[in-house]
Amino acid sequence: MTDLASADILGLGTSGEMRRAFMDELARVPDWWVSASGCRVTLGNSAYMEQLEHEMAAFHGSEMALVAVNGGMANGAIFTAIPRPGDALVYDESIHASVHDGMQTSLARCKKPFRHNDPDSLHEVLVDIRDAQLQIRSGQRCVLIAVEGIYSMDGDTCPLRELVEVASEVFPDGNCQFIIDEAHSHGVIGPKGAGLVSALGLEKEIAIRMHTLPKAMAAGGAVILCNETVRSMLINFGRNIMFSGAPGFPLLAAMKVGYEFLKSARTEQARARIGHIGRLFRNKMTSHPVWEQAQDARLLRVPLWDGDEEPPFWTPVLPLLTRPNTKHNLFLAFHLQMHGFIAYPVYFPVVPKSAERVRLIFHSFNTDTEIETLVAVIGAWAEEMLEIDQEKGALGGIRLPVAARQAYNMMAATQITNGHLA
Repeated sequence: MTDLASADILGLGTSGEMRRAFMDELARVPDWWVSASGCRVTLGNSAYMEQLEHEMAAFHGSEMALVAVNGGMANGAIFTAIPRPGDALVYDESIHASVHDGMQTSLARCKKPFRHNDPDSLHEVLVDIRDAQLQIRSGQRCVLIAVEGIYSMDGDTCPLRELVEVASEVFPDGNCQFIIDEAHSHGVIGPKGAGLVSALGLEKEIAIRMHTLPKAMAAGGAVILCNETVRSMLINFGRNIMFSGAPGFPLLAAMKVGYEFLKSARTEQARARIGHIGRLFRNKMTSHPVWEQAQDARLLRVPLWDGDEEPPFWTPVLPLLTRPNTKHNLFLAFHLQMHGFIAYPVYFPVVPKSAERVRLIFHSFNTDTEIETLVAVIGAWAEEMLEIDQEKGALGGIRLPVAARQAYNMMAATQITNGHLA
């Protein structure tokens, strides 16, 4: 099976390189404990952890760094500890679920979304908040804007520079700051994979950056990049950090060796390969004989390709949107899996209603032949669905596509085998 679903984007997990480097690091440091045996303000701290945080901060051009067990915990801590009563939270409508979870525990009562990646919408929301909130307008309270580097379901990058300019225009005194989740941009874009903020040279403009490490780095855990004041607030007021054990040594060791891969530039060829695969898939798919007809019939659409210009960054995430309010994304996933590709359908509430899709994740180890075969398989599915559309119009009935029938038959057989009837 060809992997188009896992987050092992640079192949460090698949190749075994991460595992070997991890085992070497365990052997290098004697007498380590599996557990941290406490939170950061008690026995959970260590010199190894502090040195790792220092190295992480230096790599990203940040004043300080704070490690966390995972990205969800990190986002929870950020939105619990940082927004104060009277502050406002503004967020991209496509922000990650863990940010929504964190905002639910926030002390900020004012929470407003803006349209996805839309600077004009952000401007409108910020002006409304400024005009309605006296303490924010006077600079006594602040606005915190939550965005992502690469959006996990859309595969597009945040127009961060434009958003920063909007925030500076509406709040020239600086009481409007950004929190960016770089989970999917970490290791993928920027100098040596340092992320979107570093790619744009905005290290001094962004208050808080959150990077997760299980994806491109094939490690684990997360790191929050911030200044010393924010770090102290997180340790002392971030409930997910205060009341949880600190990362144990094995997790820290995985983080360390993952960063060694990035710092040594050993992932540069793999990162370049992601761009090559993205271009290859786009060129082959859009030149397939069925592509235009499939688009016109609303069978397939890739929003990333709506413009003629090349995207500012080629990302590994590619959404294949299918006909809205149908099971077509499920049918396409069945078809792909029956032909040897691991890919999954995505529905509401993970994505908005009428935006059903199959999400593809490209990897450096995917071959050109696999991508060309993928295009042929998707094209064959579209041709089959167009035939079904024609049959529906002529005969009035609806025929399930072949792969869907096979999948449903397999599920029914499994239920009977297990003694459960459908």
